[in-house]
Amino acid sequence: MLLDDRELVRRCLEGELSSFDELMQRYGQKVYSLAFHMLGSPDDAADLAQEAFLKVYRALPAFRGEALFSTWLFRIVTNTCLDGRRRAKKRPPVISLSQSAGTGESRLPLEIPDNTNDPQNTYLEHELQEEIQELLRKLPAAQRLVLVMRDLEGYSYEEIAAALGISLGTVKSRLNRARRRLRELYSHREELFGRPLYLKGKGGAGHDL
Repeated sequence: MLLDDRELVRRCLEGELSSFDELMQRYGQKVYSLAFHMLGSPDDAADLAQEAFLKVYRALPAFRGEALFSTWLFRIVTNTCLDGRRRAKKRPPVISLSQSAGTGESRLPLEIPDNTNDPQNTYLEHELQEEIQELLRKLPAAQRLVLVMRDLEGYSYEEIAAALGISLGTVKSRLNRARRRLRELYSHREELFGRPLYLKGKGGAGHDL
């Protein structure tokens, strides 16, 4: 029988650590994916995901069940992501030309409409995936987080507002500014390739850059 989050938390607080393992398995991929899109490095994302889950475990006694566990968890995760991004900005940038934008479901979903299986187009898409990840790094952390959560991870406006502790109006304002800034950063690429590029989120909706 699949236990709900609150029951797993209760069991974990009673000393059943396997219940926390279940919570990690339930949310691990989403936490890693969010961390990857914020930091752009698989290794850093894995470290940050571990850090976030450690904070969650230590904070479990403070969970009162007044909100969904997922909302409470992602408030901790998003704060950890913002802290991790601030730390990353203090380090010298290291960019690997051979590194992909991620693996599996974690890949940054940049797509080119009407792409074929032609090797040249495949290579081009790979290059653009790296470029868009680099452009995302140039966005302010708060804007990038909202953009990633909405356009790449598919969270609703309400879920983002709850996780970040901000109003719906602030979510929409940050998202609009982030999209506008990303379009500005990428405008010269649109002119170069002569066709629009777009971010396609998990919900399937594309957003022109």
